[in-house]
Amino acid sequence: MRIFGTVFFKELLIFLRSIGLVAVVLYSFTIDVYIAGEGIEVKPKNVSVGYVDYSNSILPQKILSHLHPPEFKKPKPFTSQKELSQAIFNKEILVGLVFESDFEKSLLTDGKTKLNILLDSTAAAQSYITLYYLQNIVMRFVPQKEGFELKTHKLFNQNADTHMFISFSEFISVLTLIGVILSAAVFVKEKEEGTWDIMLLMPVDSKIIILAKAFSQVFIIICASILSMGYVVLTIFNTPFNGSFLDFFMLTLLYSLTLAGIGLFIASVSKDIMQVAQISILIMMPLIFLSGAWTPIYSMHPLLQKLSLLSPLRYYIEGSESVVFRGTATVDLLQYYIPLAIIGTALFIFGFKKIGRLF
Repeated sequence: MRIFGTVFFKELLIFLRSIGLVAVVLYSFTIDVYIAGEGIEVKPKNVSVGYVDYSNSILPQKILSHLHPPEFKKPKPFTSQKELSQAIFNKEILVGLVFESDFEKSLLTDGKTKLNILLDSTAAAQSYITLYYLQNIVMRFVPQKEGFELKTHKLFNQNADTHMFISFSEFISVLTLIGVILSAAVFVKEKEEGTWDIMLLMPVDSKIIILAKAFSQVFIIICASILSMGYVVLTIFNTPFNGSFLDFFMLTLLYSLTLAGIGLFIASVSKDIMQVAQISILIMMPLIFLSGAWTPIYSMHPLLQKLSLLSPLRYYIEGSESVVFRGTATVDLLQYYIPLAIIGTALFIFGFKKIGRLF
């Protein structure tokens, strides 16, 4: 244990003396998470809208009056649908509305009418969320004859605030990337600096060196995660923490050890930091894609859904979100704990043995 502690604290000291590396970790877990949470919007903001009103009636103007900042810019009138389509083609506007000549008359006489909406779907997310907004606005003017009222109850995020989810997602992305690179870089730096052979001649069990170096980077990641969650995600974005902090800590620890195992494998096949970065991307991109971070797992191809069971990131995302936002009890988290522990242990042992062959 004395030798383990000596190597462990030596690596922490080397990390703290590397001002550039410390700056990268601090920036990634704080400023980068903040910029993502504050800067990325998944709801309409400053959406440019154009319209053609062939009806020359009052109702279209009432609908247009509901399109106001900060979600929408002031609607811009056009004389024809052709001119409106050309404006969308030239990216002058994102959404176009065409009110036919019988728009208001049909609604008053038949109780139904038609509104043509043109969307620039190259900005698919903004366009379709904007369409949802427009549907809600138009439905306010439609007579309700069915005799029922639809009420929506927003669970876990009553104000539909997207900042907390984006900042949390960015935190997970940073944790994944930095966790792998740090665990690999701590060994590869020995190769670059020419101290690998000296390390091999040390009268110390190689297993202790590997474990001490790997665990030191896991410790750094855990500390950075606590800093990021405590001062950025939970404080700045006021994200509710509904579950047990111990559960979140244990999931993060298991996932960090999993990342360390991947990092050990990368270190065993890399000669320099550039190769670490390249191989990390090749390995992590499929894991991220199969985790459900970009596309919901249920919407994937059945084969990809089965392959996603091998992604440790899937269990960490689902488990940590359940803890933070849903307040899931520990016993219900076993469905994430167990597979993450199995995959993490397997990857760490594999990486440990792979790099152990170099000693």
